[in-house]
Amino acid sequence: MISFLLCIAFLIGGYFLYGRFVENVFHPDDRETPAISLNDGVDYVPMPTWKVYFIQLLNIAGTGPIFGALFGSLFGPVAYFWIIFGNIFAGAVHDFMVGMVSMRNKGVNVSELAGTYLHKSICQIMRVFSVLLLIMCGVVCIVGPAELLGILTPEFFKQTFWMWIIIAYYFIATFIPVDKIIGKIYPIFGICLLAMVFGIGGTMLFSSQFKMPEIWSSFTNSHPNNIPIWPFLCITIACGAISGFHATQSPMMARCLKSERQGRRVFYGAMVTEGIIALVWCAAGVTVYPMIQNSIQAGVEIGTSTVVYAICTSTMGKIGGVLAILGVIICPITSGDTAFRSARLVIAEWFKIDQKPLKNRIIISIILLSAAFGVCQLNYGVVWRYFSWANQTLAMIALWIGAGYLVSVKKNYLICAIPGTFMASVTSTYFMVAPECLGAAWKAMNVPMNIYYPISISVGVLFAASLFVLFYFAIKKKGDKEVVLNS
Repeated sequence: MISFLLCIAFLIGGYFLYGRFVENVFHPDDRETPAISLNDGVDYVPMPTWKVYFIQLLNIAGTGPIFGALFGSLFGPVAYFWIIFGNIFAGAVHDFMVGMVSMRNKGVNVSELAGTYLHKSICQIMRVFSVLLLIMCGVVCIVGPAELLGILTPEFFKQTFWMWIIIAYYFIATFIPVDKIIGKIYPIFGICLLAMVFGIGGTMLFSSQFKMPEIWSSFTNSHPNNIPIWPFLCITIACGAISGFHATQSPMMARCLKSERQGRRVFYGAMVTEGIIALVWCAAGVTVYPMIQNSIQAGVEIGTSTVVYAICTSTMGKIGGVLAILGVIICPITSGDTAFRSARLVIAEWFKIDQKPLKNRIIISIILLSAAFGVCQLNYGVVWRYFSWANQTLAMIALWIGAGYLVSVKKNYLICAIPGTFMASVTSTYFMVAPECLGAAWKAMNVPMNIYYPISISVGVLFAASLFVLFYFAIKKKGDKEVVLNS
C-alpha cells in the first residue's frame, strides 16, 4: 500500500515539477491558436479548457490503461516503476510536445509533422502507418467493450449485437462536428470514469480484505510464463506510461484550445491522470489476481473482460462493480470513436479533401468503418500484439518529431531525444525477440533464448544509439550551414 501511494504522489509531483520544466522549455505564448484562426465549426472548434481536458483524457484512456495495466501486473509490482517513470519523462512529454507543436502548425496531424521536422519522405510512411494503427486501435475498442457488454446483458444480446451497435455509434461520431457529441458527453463520462477508478483504488486501500504487495518485498519478475521484463513490460503497458496512439489524439485537441498556455493542463495533465488510472488497475491486478486466479486460466486471461468483471465485483460489490464496469466500457468506446475521427483527418489532409461538406466526411467514415469491420474478423490477440508494437514505434517517432521541432527553435531537444532513444531501444529489441516478429525465426532455427535474447538487446541498444548519433550529427551539420550562411 505504501509503495502504491508513493507512486501516486510521484505522478502528481511530476506534473507540477517536470511538467513545468517541459512547459518552460517549449515556452507557450499568446499567439492566436488554430481553434480561433481556422474555426470551421466541425473540427476546429474553440472549447473551454476543462472540457478539452476531459475529452483528451477519454480520447487517450482506452483499453490500454486497463487491459494493458492488467497484463503488465503479471510482472508484479515492478511494473509500477515503468508507469511512473515512463509517464513523467516520456509519455506526458510525448503528448504535450505533439499537441503543442501541432498547435503551432495549424493543428495538423502527426504524419504531417513528421514531414516538417524529420524528413519529407517520412510523411508518406507515417500517413499509411497512422491510418493502419488507428484502424487497429478502433477494432480493439470495438471488440473489448462488446465482449464485456455481452457478459453484462441478457443472453440474447450477444457480443455480435453490441459490436454492431458500437460500430454504428462510431460511424456517427466520426463525421459529426466535434462539439455535438464528443464535446457534450465526454466531460460527463470523464467525471464518471475518475469516480469509478477512485472507487476501486479506495476500496483496495481501506478494506481489510485486500493487501497490496509492496515493491520492496516483491521486486522480482513474477510473470507465470517467464516472459522477460525488458522489453516486454514497456510494450505491454503503453497507455499510462507512453503510447503512440496519443500522438494521433493530441492534434485533435490542438484544434480546440483557445490558448497555448492551456497546453500543460490538457496534454501533460491528461497523461498524468491516465498514469494514475493505469497504476490503479495495475495495483488491482497484483492485489486481486492471486485471489481470483483459481476461477480463470492462470496467467492468460488477466487482461480480458472476464477478469475486469471479477476485479470490479470483488472490490466494489455488485452495484459498485456494475458502475466500475461501465467505466471500463466508456474508456475504450470514447477512444475508438476518436481513433476513427483521427483517421478521417489524416486521410483528409493526405488527399486534400475539404471536411466542411458533410458528404466528404461521410464517405471517408464509411471506408474506415468498413475496413475496421473486416479487421474485426481477425484473431483479437494477434491484432492486439501488432497494435502494441506499432503503437510504441509511433511513440518513438513522435518523440523524435518533438526533438526536431526543439532543434528548429534552438531549445533543449534532449527532453525528447533521450526518451526517443530509449523507446527506439524498446521497439527494436521487441522486434528482435517477440514471437510475432523475429522471435519466431530464432525458434525455427532452434536458437536457445539465452543466446538470442542478449544478442537482441545488444542490437536494440546499438540501433537506438545510432539514431541518437545520426540525429546529433544532422543537428551539427545544420548548425554549421547556418554559421556559413550568416557569416
